[in-house]
Amino acid sequence: MTLPRIGITLGDPGGIGPEVTLRSLSRKDVFSSANHILFGSSSLIQETLKLSGLSMDIPTVSRINNADLHSISLWEIEAPLNAGQKGIVSKENGEASFRFFEEAVKKAQEGALDAIVTAPISKHSWSLAGIPYPGHTEYLSRSYPQALMAFWSEKIKVALFSHHISLKQAIEKIKTKELLEFFLLLHKFLIQAGKKNMSFLVSGLNPHAGEEGLLGTEEKEEIFPAVKRAQDEGVPIQGPYPPDVVFRKAYGLPDTMVIALYHDQGLIAFKMAAFDEGVNVTLGLPFVRTSPDHGTAFDIAGKGKADPLSMTEAIRLAIDLSSSRKNKTEEENRKGRATEQKNKERIP
Repeated sequence: MTLPRIGITLGDPGGIGPEVTLRSLSRKDVFSSANHILFGSSSLIQETLKLSGLSMDIPTVSRINNADLHSISLWEIEAPLNAGQKGIVSKENGEASFRFFEEAVKKAQEGALDAIVTAPISKHSWSLAGIPYPGHTEYLSRSYPQALMAFWSEKIKVALFSHHISLKQAIEKIKTKELLEFFLLLHKFLIQAGKKNMSFLVSGLNPHAGEEGLLGTEEKEEIFPAVKRAQDEGVPIQGPYPPDVVFRKAYGLPDTMVIALYHDQGLIAFKMAAFDEGVNVTLGLPFVRTSPDHGTAFDIAGKGKADPLSMTEAIRLAIDLSSSRKNKTEEENRKGRATEQKNKERIP
């Protein structure tokens, strides 16, 4: 069987991304599950191996092939001079991390990769480098405007109706039409990812989910009508629930996802429950994209203190989702061939 091809970007050279990536791949249970192609520079790899005390053979490749044997290789990308200084925000590190990411996306769009795992970048460093995107998701949204942001762990799963906008803007977005479109897309994208049994709990906006209109009317006027229409479309969805209890209702249920209405409503709960092992997932792309649920951690970069668990889980989830997608595609192709054969047999 052909193993999934997982592209991994090293993130900001000044942060912990290179370290947690290599520490994750040094684990045999992760390394042996896929073909891993690192997007970065060989000098950064060698420096990180030395700082981390790791010994790994990572050959440079010029072509990404299908393979049935696990491997780790490097797609060499030249970094700017002075990139790599640890623990600081810099234009050079921002440019390097963007180059790593941009090349990986290009290869995924060409079909050479089944998934991308992105190590953390610094939004400030991207800004200094003149990169006109706040982060990975916004860059991807340029080509895939329907892409959705979700957060994944064994303990709890959360999808964000809105993310990197002001709270005022987030509240203004809460309209029945937009909510319904989001619910339908989320359900569709999870099925495409091989997660067809997922059900959804929608958070309210106001305290006590509006208390029947006494504490706000958004639940009655906008959110509940969208939930009802999504139910009519076959989506397994319920709500809105009071924001202070909805996460507890979903906690520990592997096939239940909370839909939070704005960034902090979802991420305060998610990071409290699953900070160390949480994974950021972008849904609605023609390939899988995951990322650890933490930042560059400049304060501990290069000191050998970084915990690789979230990166490890991001790689595991990328393998799981891309394998599910490949299996689903192969099954659909098999059924299509069987139907075609039956149709041929009917022709006299």
